[in-house]
Amino acid sequence: MEERKNLDARASALMVLLCMVLGLQQVVLKIAASDITPIMQIALRSGLSAILVLPLLWRDHSIHLFSYKHIKAGALVALFFSLEFYFVTQALKLTSTSHTVVLLYTAPIFVALGLHWKFPTERLNPSQWGGIALAFIGMIITFYPTTTAINTSTLTQILLGDLYALLAGIAWALSTIIVRLSSLAQAPATQTLFYQLTGCFILLILIAFVTDQTTIHLTTLMVLSLSFQTLIVSFASLLLWFWLLRNYLASRLGVFSFLTPLFGVLFSVLLLDETLEMKFIFGSILVLSGIVVMSLKQGQPNKS
Repeated sequence: MEERKNLDARASALMVLLCMVLGLQQVVLKIAASDITPIMQIALRSGLSAILVLPLLWRDHSIHLFSYKHIKAGALVALFFSLEFYFVTQALKLTSTSHTVVLLYTAPIFVALGLHWKFPTERLNPSQWGGIALAFIGMIITFYPTTTAINTSTLTQILLGDLYALLAGIAWALSTIIVRLSSLAQAPATQTLFYQLTGCFILLILIAFVTDQTTIHLTTLMVLSLSFQTLIVSFASLLLWFWLLRNYLASRLGVFSFLTPLFGVLFSVLLLDETLEMKFIFGSILVLSGIVVMSLKQGQPNKS
């Protein structure tokens, strides 16, 4: 089995860049929402990115896309990948981008919980369990009703949006766990990415039409947003993520995950003029601190 390594300088730099891109994606989705609905942006970017991945698949003759060995796991990963971004689009309609990005990137917590039971080197020690507890306390504080809400209906809308964002994080974690526990752990990253992108395009485009979320206005903003989402977010960054996941320990990569919500919140404030409540700031600090503590693990490289 292929050995997964501890992080080196190259992997660390790539993770910081990846976190910046992923922190920006929800902000760009919301900026362009008046010209193209978020669900259509994600559906179209997934379909276009799947086309971009095809030449990479054709070059590798060892890849058999529809082999029985991988197709079942590929379909399951595609389902949870689609659910992740469906929940993100619903969250962006109901709550702030900063709330969405912080709760979405609780995914490493659920990945750690899932892998704890399978791989010896991924098992959590007492301090990591404390980090997870800290993160969950932070989530409770984030969800706790605020007295500054305008009215009950607004508060209910925000809490529902926050719940969607958390569900997106759980769906993302499940897709990552499936990759690690299935035959896809040894499959090329391009193959897993193709399954995810194709499934996401098919499922979200259907949901967009069924729920009447198909608004598209051909504007410069729409073209720039879709280009960024397609070329950078769905193609380059996801390909990079799966390459990192196949070559480095998931627990080591998770320590950088706290940067993504930080970048997301920063871009939300700078580009969307969002304001941050103190309870959200305090809860987010606990969540991110918990993720960092949970991700700081000493041990030998995983040979699973």
